[in-house]
Amino acid sequence: MQSDLLMRAERNRIAALAGLDSNSQDSLGQFFTPARAAALIASMPRLPQSETIRVLDPGAGSGMLAAALVNRILAENPDVSVHVVAVECDNVVVPQLLDTLEACKIAGKGCVTFEVVEADFITASTGMTADGRLNDFDIVIQNPPYAKLAVSSPARKAVRQSGVDAPNLYAAFLALGAAALKPGGQVVAITPRSFCNGPYFGAFRSYLLDQITLDRVHVFESRSTVFADTGVLQENVIISGTNGTDHDQVLLSVSNGHEDDVAQREVPYIDVVRPDDPHKFIRIVTNDEDTKVAEQILALPDTLNSLGITVSTGRVVDFRSRECLHVTAEAGALPLIYPGNLRNGMIEWPRSIRKPQWFLPVTARDQNFLAPEGWYCVVKRFSSKEERRRIVAAVWSPERTPGPVAFENHVNVFHVRGKGLDRSTAYGLSMWLNSSLVDRFFRTFSGHTQVNATDLRTMRFPSPDALRRLGSLTPERLPEQIEIDTLVSQMLNARSAAA
Repeated sequence: MQSDLLMRAERNRIAALAGLDSNSQDSLGQFFTPARAAALIASMPRLPQSETIRVLDPGAGSGMLAAALVNRILAENPDVSVHVVAVECDNVVVPQLLDTLEACKIAGKGCVTFEVVEADFITASTGMTADGRLNDFDIVIQNPPYAKLAVSSPARKAVRQSGVDAPNLYAAFLALGAAALKPGGQVVAITPRSFCNGPYFGAFRSYLLDQITLDRVHVFESRSTVFADTGVLQENVIISGTNGTDHDQVLLSVSNGHEDDVAQREVPYIDVVRPDDPHKFIRIVTNDEDTKVAEQILALPDTLNSLGITVSTGRVVDFRSRECLHVTAEAGALPLIYPGNLRNGMIEWPRSIRKPQWFLPVTARDQNFLAPEGWYCVVKRFSSKEERRRIVAAVWSPERTPGPVAFENHVNVFHVRGKGLDRSTAYGLSMWLNSSLVDRFFRTFSGHTQVNATDLRTMRFPSPDALRRLGSLTPERLPEQIEIDTLVSQMLNARSAAA
């Protein structure tokens, strides 16, 4: 029976996981797909109307994804022939992979064939010795490895020579998998959501979206359920896309985990990848409320550029300026601001946070790390899991602490040509960025706790007058969330009424 195929594949997955060395598992980025998640992934591509379906499973592991797709094909179109090419570099799991594929062959009763390529997928897909078997596929299905790729690594150089810069293994596998498709072929993959935004994946996003048109994006709301037995806490998405076609619509779907009910909706393609966005962010608006929020934000009149405001990461990289850092006050030393200094909408300094709190320039070069006296809006670059908002903003007040200030590299700083903002704008920006509205919008394109300066630059903002009015209402300590949201809502309603 076909259900027996997934049961056997799941037993092989568990056996393969048990046999892995923890060190090699981390270095190879091996996180094998559970049966229920594999069935969900395999359900997403359209089945080609052809006599033979060629399937590629790069980084196949124990073969669970290939088995899930074969299981579906045999159920929906039992007369079609399937040929699976499974690529796997870890010979420890090859016995389980062969057993799973042999089970696929038996279930297919002569309609399923396979071959295993024991090789590194990147090496086998690139360079002068590229394996000719890794081309012209109808479907590429994958749960790629998650490890990073060093800039100088041979694998990253090989991928770059193929036309794309991929900063980690999952981006490299996804790019090379898309390149292995025949015209009209489809790729479906489960990956961390982190590639959807930020400058780190900019070149990869542009390449991928040139190769494929997105058909579907599925979001898992839970960070822990999909790969519960492997310890992965990434926010995962499944993407499905087609080579060489255009779509007006994208199907967006969401579930808590891989065993939960799925809610889905179709949205215009331009709402997911905006044609005027040079960064090619992938925006995932999964319900009507998110759509309403996006429409409100995108209708705002200004960007940071039109406001004349710049956002930059703090200039002090602490491990490069150790001689300037002090844990106690020294003559001539100035405030040094870390994320831990941001509290309740204000920057509290000095504060006992196990970080140096004073910066004393030693050379003329060190003077360049200082921001002149002024009002600044400051945002944490990384929010903790405990914080209710992804964006955490606060105000630096020169009234509390006159003089220059040093901002550490783990904060983003809003300024005007290197100098401070006016008081009301600094408070207005902080109120706006700390609102639930902005938090909800930010989550439509950011699936991780990092807040890049590029993310902030791409957002739209209220007008200068609206920000100043909002800031003029702000006490020195950040109000409760409900009050922030009420004031922001009143500001937006006033704008709508004026329009």
